[in-house]
Amino acid sequence: MKELIVRALSGIIYVSLFLLSLNSQHALIALFFVFGLICIAEFNKLIQLKGVVSYIIFITLYLSFAYWQLVLDSNEGFIEAIQILHVLTIFVQLFLIKDLFSEKTLPLFITKGYINTTFYLSSAFIFIILIANYYDTFNPNILLGASILVWVNDSFAYLIGKNFGKQKLFARISPKKTVEGFLGGLFFACVGSYFIAKYTNTLDATNWLIMSIIISVFGTLGDLIESKYKRQANVKDSGVIMPGHGGLLDRLDSIIFAAPFIYLFLRILKYVS
Repeated sequence: MKELIVRALSGIIYVSLFLLSLNSQHALIALFFVFGLICIAEFNKLIQLKGVVSYIIFITLYLSFAYWQLVLDSNEGFIEAIQILHVLTIFVQLFLIKDLFSEKTLPLFITKGYINTTFYLSSAFIFIILIANYYDTFNPNILLGASILVWVNDSFAYLIGKNFGKQKLFARISPKKTVEGFLGGLFFACVGSYFIAKYTNTLDATNWLIMSIIISVFGTLGDLIESKYKRQANVKDSGVIMPGHGGLLDRLDSIIFAAPFIYLFLRILKYVS
């Protein structure tokens, strides 16, 4: 009972901080700057990467794009820089997906470690912020809707997998994840997308449905990739900052991995609309 209360309280604090930050672009950027630093610290521990280089890369990238967005009046070069970062990020993520299907360990040596902290983690936090600026002005409803779909997918994948799951999804990486759980999370995320479309003045129902599929698929892949890193490090959680939940990376792994693909879909919508 005590463990359940602790888990609930830490979850409430996390959700409250996120919801409060949605009232201000500056607050959202500040919160995810702190989240990013914590996640990099946890990830560095998983891959045994020491030193401050990965922190310097994150701080430089994140604050540069934040300054470009908040302070500079001109967007000259901004779109081009984002596009380059986007291509590199998705390229690295596709390699991480490929490595899920191989027996070899995910790269732990220094060069690949810096590549992953840059394009698996650091850039993801930039795209999370960009999702909230889809309309070229701060409007956090799409980010809020995407986050709700992540929570719906994760919750129902867990509940359905625990009660009805039989066929393992990736047994050697995450023995508790099942095909039934994945399909259950996907189904309820699709159902949830209808209500998000209805009650947020953002995308239409069809586009939110596509978003729910993107989030379910790539969020699950992100969870599996982090699970493979944890299995290699022989740890259960990425950290202890959220009592009852583990590390912050454990809570954000889905949205971190899905964010660049969500942003890609939003950019495609902008070009075709």
